[in-house]
Amino acid sequence: MPRRVRFSYPPGAGRSRPRGDIARVERLCESRCGTRLRRRRSREETTPLLENKDLAIVDIYVPAKRRRTLKQATVDALAESILEDGLKVPILVREDGARYVLVEGLHRLEACKALGEEVITCTMVQPRS
Repeated sequence: MPRRVRFSYPPGAGRSRPRGDIARVERLCESRCGTRLRRRRSREETTPLLENKDLAIVDIYVPAKRRRTLKQATVDALAESILEDGLKVPILVREDGARYVLVEGLHRLEACKALGEEVITCTMVQPRS
């Protein structure tokens, strides 16, 4: 039995989803559209978008625009909460060359700094393409 694979026709091809043997479907698409068939990547083939990691706080760069939104009262309240319950939601960072850039979680980061923490749990996200 031939292996079934999910395909998509190029834009404007007028077909939704081919059926049947892969080679036959590819030939059919090439003859009708004049272009090669693009194969959709399965979930196993795609890279994970989120990955948790423990990073040193000093390695995280906070952009100046984000730094201006800091409210000390919120940092103090979060610091108390982190002392009692721990950090519930990791901050979001993205890799930018040799450094990590804060995407979300400025108040959590500053609260951990205020508590004297050296390492924080982060969720690594991929930059927008």
